[in-house]
Amino acid sequence: MMRQVNVAVLGAGTVGGGVVDAIRRNGRLMASRLGIELGVHRLVVRDTRKRRDFDTNGAKVGADWREAVVDPRTDIVVELVGGTTTAREMVLAALQAGKPVVTANKALLSAHGEELFAAAREGGANLYYEASVAGGIPIIKVMREALIGNRVTAAYGILNGTCNYILTRMRAEGAEFETVLKDAQRLGYAEADPSLDVDGIDALHKAGILASLAHGFWVDVKKVAAEGIRGVTPLDMDFSGRLGYTIKLLAAIKLEAPKAPARGGKAAKAGASGLRISVTVCPTLVPNHHVLASVSDVFNAVFVRGDIVGDTLYYGRGAGRNATASSVLSDLADAALDLRCGERQRLPPFVPHEEFGALMAPGDVVSSHYLRLSVTDKPGVLARIAAILAKEQIGISSVIQPEGHEGASVPLIFMLHHATRSAVDRALKSIRRLPVVTGEPALFRVETFE
Repeated sequence: MMRQVNVAVLGAGTVGGGVVDAIRRNGRLMASRLGIELGVHRLVVRDTRKRRDFDTNGAKVGADWREAVVDPRTDIVVELVGGTTTAREMVLAALQAGKPVVTANKALLSAHGEELFAAAREGGANLYYEASVAGGIPIIKVMREALIGNRVTAAYGILNGTCNYILTRMRAEGAEFETVLKDAQRLGYAEADPSLDVDGIDALHKAGILASLAHGFWVDVKKVAAEGIRGVTPLDMDFSGRLGYTIKLLAAIKLEAPKAPARGGKAAKAGASGLRISVTVCPTLVPNHHVLASVSDVFNAVFVRGDIVGDTLYYGRGAGRNATASSVLSDLADAALDLRCGERQRLPPFVPHEEFGALMAPGDVVSSHYLRLSVTDKPGVLARIAAILAKEQIGISSVIQPEGHEGASVPLIFMLHHATRSAVDRALKSIRRLPVVTGEPALFRVETFE
């Protein structure tokens, strides 16, 4: 007889409704492939009287999540309420009860990942989180399984569809950020409060998860400086295009040169390599010839370089009801198969295999940069700025002072050679003090993908 696996879905919003509906639509297909029948037997909602835009398909609808979790008939718990407070309680309670949990909650994992993984280990259950990064793109499975034989030397991600939609339209139409943001909110691509998206926080949470999986130690995103896209202007889109680049909100995770361990230290005694990585999330100039430059609208993409496989690309919808539900179904299939085989932790949710791994400080990260200034149009301005950059050992690869700009100030664009972010910030602090510099400078990373 085909085994029946009962699922309790906690949260019936956009994604929760999508999961319930997807199981109704493709449950038989999954059963034919798995030999296991998945059924939603409990659905936890805030308001039990609210009409749903999906068929609950016989599930018991209630507001008490604890009752659903402790129900002895519940085999798998799916947490889709979002946030980091109640969701944390839900996941911990399920894991402590020895029940596998599927979640799409990147903020929860970013804030409490280590605690949740420890609870999974102690409870003998497992935690599945494919849907937490890049929606329908199976990047977690890629990192944990498909590329398990590779050392990931670099990973780059366009991880937020809202930002990508806004930047795509700004580039195509020459539109202002605020104008496109309002359209994105009207179309449902951006929240009423878009801060998590446009300030880079959402992408930062996802980048932290990917960096941790790729390099085997938990990356504390509080130590990563995230920058959003509010400062990108049509002028920057225009000038970057002239230079052969497209501006994207890019998460970059790089394996850096190892740092020699201190003499006599614990790492030295263990013969550790001193693995170091850099993680950045910020508006970045991407060369037009690179595949990530062509990722448009609400789509996401992750470009991963392994030392054995080389360059690989994963592309698709990074959010939305069906895309996220697809990844949740993938995790449900894994959880059901593990239960059938008695492997409650066939592959633990996170394996800390790099004890001495370290995250570089944001100021130590080396990159090329794009710098746009608004300056008074008079002789000697360029020389004064160049002198400040030279003092910080920052080379200039090119300068653009475009014609056709008149008035009290004109734009001046620099493409800067590789330098640490701290050196560039020091130079920028001095440049801001110059009386010939007006307005707020724009500074963006330039990625070469070398």
